Amino acid sequence: MGRIEDSVPEAPLHRSGPARRQVLGLAAGFVVSAPLLAAAAPGRAAVPEAGPSGFDVAAENRHPGDQDWRITHTGKARAIEGFAERTSVLPGEPLGLRVSTKAASYTVSAYRMGWYGGARARLVWRSPVLPGVLQPARQVDPATRTARAEWRRTAEADTTGWPEGNYLLRLDTVGGERAQRYVPVTVRSASAAGRMIFANAVGTWQAYNRWGGADLYTGSTGKPGSRSLAVTFDRPYANARGAGQFLTYEAPLLALAERIGMPLAYATGIDVARDAALLRGAVALLSPGHDEYWSPEQRRNVTDARDKGMNLAVFGANCCYRRVRLRESSVGADRTVVCYKDDYAQDPGFRRGLPPTHDYRRRPSPEPESSLLGVIYSGYPVDAPLVVTRPGHWLLAGTGAGAGDSFPHLVGVEYDRIDLRYPTPRPVEILAHSPVVRKGRHSHADTVYASLPSGAGLFAVGTMRWVEALEAGNAGAKVKHGLDARTGRFTRAVTENVLRAFAAGPAGSARPALDSVALHYGPDGTPTGPASGV
Repeated sequence: MGRIEDSVPEAPLHRSGPARRQVLGLAAGFVVSAPLLAAAAPGRAAVPEAGPSGFDVAAENRHPGDQDWRITHTGKARAIEGFAERTSVLPGEPLGLRVSTKAASYTVSAYRMGWYGGARARLVWRSPVLPGVLQPARQVDPATRTARAEWRRTAEADTTGWPEGNYLLRLDTVGGERAQRYVPVTVRSASAAGRMIFANAVGTWQAYNRWGGADLYTGSTGKPGSRSLAVTFDRPYANARGAGQFLTYEAPLLALAERIGMPLAYATGIDVARDAALLRGAVALLSPGHDEYWSPEQRRNVTDARDKGMNLAVFGANCCYRRVRLRESSVGADRTVVCYKDDYAQDPGFRRGLPPTHDYRRRPSPEPESSLLGVIYSGYPVDAPLVVTRPGHWLLAGTGAGAGDSFPHLVGVEYDRIDLRYPTPRPVEILAHSPVVRKGRHSHADTVYASLPSGAGLFAVGTMRWVEALEAGNAGAKVKHGLDARTGRFTRAVTENVLRAFAAGPAGSARPALDSVALHYGPDGTPTGPASGV
């Protein structure tokens, strides 16, 4: 999240792993080897049917789901927690886990997340009972205040037969007081050709992870001066019972896309940064609800692919706001996220000539995110209705929304808007122009569609609550912020329209935008017209 003071604008300007095994339990020199268990039910297929472009999302989701994937017993502090040695693996690669528990033993269950008839997950693999070990407390680097878990490997899973996708590995204690935690991991696609890349925002998950006492915002004193200057994947997630930000900002979008059988490829933002070839031939990249922290490599690769015709859909706000540097850790490459922010001049990497790790729009080396996204982050906190201004647009087909219709609380807690003081792709249509007030200052959040010279289509919702709203009105869903069923129907319909159009190829060529910026903003970016609200 960009802090309020950060939102004030400046003037414009693979590795292969060790030899594969089935599963090992490793603790205090004690080694247990056991066969990999099959899927949860006898006869259940581990690998889905193959579609014309490789992985078949619809076929995978025809398998029965497993309702019991959710955590029901968190247990006491440090009862059980863990992390994966890699944020993503290819199917068949070994996955090392480092688990700490007070229990004598535990199990690991791998749930592939998706739709599955509403169950939202399928149990793909479960370990045998593994010996538990209570690992050391955190270690903190005094130079960067980076908290890390210097833990030994306790298990290794063979991912052969695991379908591509997003996984939550659930850790369960065995015997005594029950405790559970998640470990997220992506089984990534080797190629995204002909498919839409669902890119997990793992760098942002880690930026907000306060395991060990500090994240990129605050630390032991609760003030910015105690925050970490770098954070590492070598530790569990403290939030969402170990799932990071996946369940709030990504899982609802994933469930919708898999429910309608979209051709998806799976990767993390780190994979996109590491391998430009991954985007070759991709029809779209889907950025989820909170995707704030991007490395220059990730931004460059996405920009290059967009400029070759890949569609870009941003289902959140505050996207690509912070520039970070990925660095190795003792566990492996790209395991540390460096972001000095206002202290960038103290960064040893910057002193060596590397880009500053602060807001993309700021000097030195300003690169406003609007040049990629069309909109630019404008601040927080806000809570406001989303107000429709272009009801006849094809992206709003099936919503029943009319001009001026509003959807309460859909804009928040952060928002983006058109700001012509910064580079803004044109033509761009403003589909919703929503008045907001932040600390007494009036502004607007903008939901936009643009067509680019490459033929790519660009869609950005302009609010952080869009993905959360996809759950509103769904049976059994617990939705915050007062988002109602009508809002859920609206966001689901628009999202389906975006996904179906973007899956078909360069949307900007097929459906060029009709620029409507002048209806809401003057040449200098000043709001104009009856919908300006100021």
